[in-house]
This record gives sequence, structure tokens and C-alpha cells, in this order.
Amino acid sequence: MIIAGLVLAGLAALLHVYIFYLESVAWTGKAARATFGTTAEEAKVTQPLAFNQGFYNLFLAIAVAAGIVFMALGNTAVGATLVFTGAGSMAAAALVLFASSPSKRSAALKQGVVPLLGVIALGIGIALS
Repeated sequence: MIIAGLVLAGLAALLHVYIFYLESVAWTGKAARATFGTTAEEAKVTQPLAFNQGFYNLFLAIAVAAGIVFMALGNTAVGATLVFTGAGSMAAAALVLFASSPSKRSAALKQGVVPLLGVIALGIGIALS
């Protein structure tokens, strides 16, 4: 279960790196506008906000990646703490999006289910070890 949890958390981290790219690098491009449902005008106006939000997502991904490395090196306490914090924050942010924006519930599920499953699997795996 520990490996399954780390794989799921790693996939969530990769997704959040992609979200970072869309928000901080390619926000005004067609792919980002299609993904987030914004017009060219809205993207231009909201670019500074998206830039910051993208880095937030990157830092969550980095925390999860660092946690996976620590787990691989045998430091379970530090590694699990980082994975739980990073992936747990991803899942919590998705829950906020789900609750606050009914039109974005599909996106919330896409960004939140995998890290949540990672947290659950890792927690069960650690409890059983």
C-alpha cells in the first residue's frame, strides 16, 4: 500500500507541475484558456493571479516529490509528512473548489481524487507496516 500511495501521490505531483505550466507559463495561450474556460481578455487580466497560483501548485508538487525521495531513502517520518502535507493540501484545495464553484466540480475531482487516494493508501500502508 505504501508504494501505491507514493505512486498516486507522484501522479498528483506531475499533474500539479502541468497545472503550474498552464497557470504560470502558458496562461494566455489557447491550451490554458481552453482548460480553464477563460477568454483572451480574462486571461490577460488574471495573468498575475494565475502566475502566483501556478507557483503554489508547483510548490505542492515539490513537497510531494521530496517526500517520495525521503521515503525511498528510508526516512519514513520526514517523507510521509511531506507527502501527507503536499498531497493533502492538493486534495483540500480541490474540496474547496468543489464546494465553492459548482461549474468547476469536474476539474475539482480531476485534481483532487488522485492525491486523496494517495494519502489514503499511504496512511493505510504505514498503519499496516
